[in-house]
Amino acid sequence: MAIGQRIKFFRNRKGLTQKQLGEMLGFLGKTSDVRMAQYESEARIPKHDLVKEMAGIFDVSTHALTVPDIDTYVGLMHTLFTLEDMYGLKISEVDGELCLCLDKSISAPGSQLDTTLHAWQKQSAMLENGEITKEQYDEWRYKYPELDTLQYKMNQRKKQ
Repeated sequence: MAIGQRIKFFRNRKGLTQKQLGEMLGFLGKTSDVRMAQYESEARIPKHDLVKEMAGIFDVSTHALTVPDIDTYVGLMHTLFTLEDMYGLKISEVDGELCLCLDKSISAPGSQLDTTLHAWQKQSAMLENGEITKEQYDEWRYKYPELDTLQYKMNQRKKQ
């Protein structure tokens, strides 16, 4: 999802109009909703400082706004290919289902990637088991890594 769509997604999630968000960011009068419409349509791309301000208003990490462009299957495929190159993501078939898995030589147990993915899996399992709400799960995802206590605990153990 491109940055414009992410801005719109989080703006709607907060229940804000384009005008309200624009005014919160310091755009005055008619320019407030026009500017936000330009960002959401990607006629303009916000600078990093503005992305940071938006993230603060939305109460999310800047990373949640600036995810790779996966709006098309081609874009998604190239994102997956990059993950294969950088992190050893592999595609395989298990019991007739396609599965994405990691190359053990790159993501060995205890590695940063392994720890990070286990933290995500733990949150997902807690949601599935009813231990946390969808809102709590989304807050963890959209503020990642700020609320990732498992990651923090693992890093503390490594320091000792």
